[in-house]
Amino acid sequence: MIDSRFYKLCNIKKYRAILVAGILVIFPVFTLAKEGLTANKYKQIQAVRAEIAPVIDGVLDDPAWKQAFVIKDLHQARPHEYTKPNNRSEFYVIYDKDAVYIGAHLWDSEPDKITANILKQGASVRNDDRITIVIDPFNDKRSGYGFSLNSNSVRRDGSYINPLSLAGEWDGIWQGKASHTDDGWIAEVAIPIKTLSFNPENDTWGFNVRREIVRTGERIAWVSHNGDINPSAAGELKGLENLDMGLGLDVVPSMSLRQLRAFDTGNTNSLIEPSLNLFYKLTPSLNGSLTINTDFSAVEVDSKQVNLTRFSLFFPEKRNFFLKEADIFEFGRIGGKDEFVDIPRVQRENGRPFFSRKIGLSVDKAPVELEYGAKISGRIGKWNVGTLAIRQAEFRDMNATDIFVGRVTRNILDESIIGVMMTRGDPSSNLDNTLLGVDFRYQNTNLPDGRTIESEVWYQQSDTEGLDGDDAAWGFRARMPNTSGFRGGITVKELQENFNPALGFVTQSGVRDYMGEFGYIHRPKDFYLREIVTAIDARRVERLHGGLESSLIDFRFEACRIACRGDKLEIEYRLLKEGLTEPFEISKGVIIPPGFYSFDEYGINIRTNRYRKWSANVSFSKGNHYNGDKLSIEGGLAWKPSKHFNVRGTYEYNDFDLSQGNFTTQLITFQSDIVFSDTLSWANLMQYDNVSNNLGINSRVHWVPEAGREMFFLINHNLIEGTDGFQSAQSDITLKFNYTFRF
Repeated sequence: MIDSRFYKLCNIKKYRAILVAGILVIFPVFTLAKEGLTANKYKQIQAVRAEIAPVIDGVLDDPAWKQAFVIKDLHQARPHEYTKPNNRSEFYVIYDKDAVYIGAHLWDSEPDKITANILKQGASVRNDDRITIVIDPFNDKRSGYGFSLNSNSVRRDGSYINPLSLAGEWDGIWQGKASHTDDGWIAEVAIPIKTLSFNPENDTWGFNVRREIVRTGERIAWVSHNGDINPSAAGELKGLENLDMGLGLDVVPSMSLRQLRAFDTGNTNSLIEPSLNLFYKLTPSLNGSLTINTDFSAVEVDSKQVNLTRFSLFFPEKRNFFLKEADIFEFGRIGGKDEFVDIPRVQRENGRPFFSRKIGLSVDKAPVELEYGAKISGRIGKWNVGTLAIRQAEFRDMNATDIFVGRVTRNILDESIIGVMMTRGDPSSNLDNTLLGVDFRYQNTNLPDGRTIESEVWYQQSDTEGLDGDDAAWGFRARMPNTSGFRGGITVKELQENFNPALGFVTQSGVRDYMGEFGYIHRPKDFYLREIVTAIDARRVERLHGGLESSLIDFRFEACRIACRGDKLEIEYRLLKEGLTEPFEISKGVIIPPGFYSFDEYGINIRTNRYRKWSANVSFSKGNHYNGDKLSIEGGLAWKPSKHFNVRGTYEYNDFDLSQGNFTTQLITFQSDIVFSDTLSWANLMQYDNVSNNLGINSRVHWVPEAGREMFFLINHNLIEGTDGFQSAQSDITLKFNYTFRF
């Protein structure tokens, strides 16, 4: 059976022209890139071994820091790369057998204006002044970790799922402390060796540091390319020797005390649910993980979305078990975040062969118990290996399911990889399903002027019980994802009618999908506007049996005061086409008949920078929609009177006036955070939409006395709106403890 599948995978003669075309595009890019390889020699520093480790208390008074290598040669990465920074920064680097230590003295000409609004541990600090440390322990320019710390000692980390994309949901154990001074602020960080995967035979790691000053939009870095720092844009830390990972064993028991109540039946269940996670380093670079009676009750709830399309919604993974070494399981660079592309992410994710959110959820998104799971992932020389095996419990009419994912890649050239993937099992049905795929990802960040080029070509073959033939998919993309000057790219994907990655993500099949992104980013000097973006994004989806499925052309202009994450004015015009072959129920009782529809819309979006005490955003769009009209209004208001308290409310309104009927949708969210200290917080979230008529209330107390030890107290309460107002439907109260024993 496997032999026949492998034969089908390798028998790609009919796609030879496409693969050859991809290679012909990549080859001249590679030739061009080689010219730039010597144009940018990475900086290097020598690691200094400390005799006594510093105390991480936010004060650089330990004798160890006097031994440290001091990084002073920093430059501005944004808005004007390689120019002199407006504020002085110094970073200090030492290590011992247990950890790498980084200290920082960050001068500020206006210390009273340092942005420090975030005090909740683990929250995003992207709108605060902060430092970021990038470590690539394999020095392969493809993978690594990012560790950020703001001046309130709030830690935020992530792992790179590819050299340019950081998955912020990953959570590692490390220490960081900061303090304010008369001339700026101080930071101290300790990153334990036991937190990292590394090659003990290699004494040189990729390394970089960055500082952000959000009120001016200034990014300061030691090494940068294309205005950014990441594993591919890093210097080197040399001389790391005799590192001690101990036994390499993390034992993480947890206990959940839960009470669940269904108000319609009056049933109340009280549960005591122990679970266990084990993480063991088989070698310093190869990790084994085991989860038993897996409990995801403390995972943050998803943000509500109202679906007004014919296709699925996309919710990113938030469960830490699946996020560890997630970069190894990435395939073909399909999807991901991109702040400069306006094609919805859910559409760009189409064709992903492995999407871990499919595991542990039924077809109707109800949680399904995972009895146990194991994972082996890491690196062996230039090989990257990932295997995942999960036993999903019985649920309703679904049998217990064994799920397997295997991924092997090989590092080639300077920053590229070639790999294969296999998945087996279907978590949402009782049918057999297998997928095999191959991909080649090319990347070069060493072009002149800090430019970057990336390209990929991939092929997948699924085999589903009851489906025969037309079950392949392939794709090709080439792009220049530059953050200044010209940026652009093209993508072509084909997903055949029966292509069915049961562990993946597909919104449309039986189609050929073309996408293009083109734009120019200008950062003027000595001008009120600091960033100006003009862009055209386009997507056209054609059915393989003929006819247009959909198309989009998006024209966009953005003018930004500091950077386009801050104060922004955006003007947008969109041309859309939809070809319906069957009726589409856009809202309950409102059905769009089959036919060809062409319409357009225009919009304006205004946003103020979230670092301020008061911030707001409002957007307005109006235009045709199928055989009628559509009006959309979105708004949000946030208030941060202090680092101990903040509130934010958002409102989304859509009004449709169609030939088949009129309807409106509303989505309302309200968030409030009460933060007592950098170890204790109370977060509340309320979400309501008039499509499901559901009001969800989530209240979450989170205590983190130190990294790796946590307590959660959660209340989830769902209410349904009826003729007599809101009625309670379900409630869930959970008290959970996690404790990491590290050996």
